[in-house]
Amino acid sequence: MSWTIRAEAPGDADAISALITGAFLLAEHCDGTEASIIERLRDCGALTISLVADTAGVILGQVAFSPVTISDGAQGWYGLGPIAVVPRLQRGGIGSALMEAGLARLRELGASGCVVLGDPAYYGRFGFAHDPALAFPGPPAEYFQRVLLDGPMPAGIVSYHPAFG
Repeated sequence: MSWTIRAEAPGDADAISALITGAFLLAEHCDGTEASIIERLRDCGALTISLVADTAGVILGQVAFSPVTISDGAQGWYGLGPIAVVPRLQRGGIGSALMEAGLARLRELGASGCVVLGDPAYYGRFGFAHDPALAFPGPPAEYFQRVLLDGPMPAGIVSYHPAFG
């Protein structure tokens, strides 16, 4: 199956919400609010990047990036997430293509870096690594990772946009 990676379009919101809800339905460590996070980010203008994998008008996957703040004042940092792929198509390359396209778009925007809370084995393939200098209180520290895209490495506490709740 082939797909195209493109920016989210105005008519995609309902399909993206359904996709995210379905993709996270049985996922560990999820609370069912993932689709509403995207809706809130979109509503308040904080959804910096939203890319979808599309085949013939059907959305197969989506990845989102939104601004984060770091207590040391570092600028140009973003949080990745959520990322979702139709469950029956997971492990088929769609998520990887979305990740690569999203990180490339961040570089085009001149972003300094990106953080993610997730599986180190998966995100490590894209250059993410745990850095004890960056902290996100709560979950096990090794699941909070960063990738530096440009400039100096920050240090401090990371806060996601209030839309994350």
